[in-house]
Amino acid sequence: MDSAELAAWLRLTESVGPAAARRLLAMAGSPQAVFELPAAALDQALPGRQREGFNRPPEHLEDLIAKAGAWLQQPGHDLLVLGDADYPPRLLATADPPLLLWLQGRRELLGTPSIAIVGSRNPTAQGGDNARAFARALARGGYTIVSGLALGVDAAAHEGALDAGGATIAVVGTGLDQVYPRRNEALAARLLAGGGLMVSEYSLGTPVLPANFPRRNRIIAGLAQGCLVVEAAVQSGSLITARQAVEAGREVFAIPGSIHSPQARGCHALIRQGAKLVESAQDVLEELPPLGTVSARSADIEETPHEQQALLDAMGFDPVSLDALMARCGWPAAELSAALLELELDGHIARLAGQLFQRRRQG
Repeated sequence: MDSAELAAWLRLTESVGPAAARRLLAMAGSPQAVFELPAAALDQALPGRQREGFNRPPEHLEDLIAKAGAWLQQPGHDLLVLGDADYPPRLLATADPPLLLWLQGRRELLGTPSIAIVGSRNPTAQGGDNARAFARALARGGYTIVSGLALGVDAAAHEGALDAGGATIAVVGTGLDQVYPRRNEALAARLLAGGGLMVSEYSLGTPVLPANFPRRNRIIAGLAQGCLVVEAAVQSGSLITARQAVEAGREVFAIPGSIHSPQARGCHALIRQGAKLVESAQDVLEELPPLGTVSARSADIEETPHEQQALLDAMGFDPVSLDALMARCGWPAAELSAALLELELDGHIARLAGQLFQRRRQG
């Protein structure tokens, strides 16, 4: 892309919204030609305020063009535009494909078999473990893991893919010259160092704007062949992603949880609406074209000593109090507390608020 074409694309996308930009491109054929359209054609394509914005280039446009030109000179930085021959076909087939895709990392991952993994920013300990374990197993099965670099399930999904030596794509809601949330800066650096890809439809310098994150979810859904929801409340951005996946004709999977957990209610709602209930990565792979093999014991289950197993069995999988455990297994309080501490240190259980305990993985 030469500097004139880059300037035209940036002026177009910064002047009007995506729907209007697509109308203009359909009329003119290229961004440069858009700005040569006669006034009558522009009046037809752009109502009222959009026409005014189109006539006045944004004040920051020149700075953005210079910044973008310098950014694109750096290794691993790229820009895909709608109409490029290697624009991701799955994303192109959605109802609202982005006009621009800013890329940092391995561009070729856009064409690989992919699974989206999304969920709560505040998952339970089990939810975080599930996201990480499913991502590891699916990455080992040959799938690229797509998520949004948010705290919680998103971060765990990226980590799981990287732990497995697999590929992962982070679709973000800001410009690629910044990382949000800041707490995930190290994860973003690890993702790029591990051969992953960062993707954004937003121009460099775009700050954190709440409205951008629900919109970026359609890209997460559109890049993937299926969408796995790990944990989600009833009012959750993850359910937006799942709905967009359905609208794009993709498979939707949901992991069930405790009937007492608010973080499980969104998944249960999806299952009632037709999402596939999954308990292992194998359940996901059965619905997708085969790429390889993965063990049905996909949650990286670790064997626990026999003496701990009775306690884990007594706990079940819902949060449970110390008193309830004492009643179930008949152990003295001191012995039970010591055993719980050992299980916690080994990573088999989590200590929750209110002096509750919950299993983190199957034993």
